[in-house]
Amino acid sequence: MTGFVDAFTVLAVGSGAIFFLAGTLGLLRFPDTLSRLHALSKADNLGLGLIVIGLLPHATSVSAGLKLACVWLLAQLSAATASQLIAGVARNRRPRA
Repeated sequence: MTGFVDAFTVLAVGSGAIFFLAGTLGLLRFPDTLSRLHALSKADNLGLGLIVIGLLPHATSVSAGLKLACVWLLAQLSAATASQLIAGVARNRRPRA
């Protein structure tokens, strides 16, 4: 059973890392602020979620698992708030002439 859990962890954490890399690639490649922001926030939330799901089977206690879940939840809330603020500023900003 340990081999299955370890394989699941490697798969989930590896997939999360790939989503982080995809978000970084979107940040570097997309032309405007809003599309960069969208790519980065979606990919990072999914990447962190996969990493947390991969680490949950290795949590030593229920409280450690809940802490991991709380980290993911707080990261989602803060990313959504920051994205709204950045998008609002980017939308109201006048283009440079």
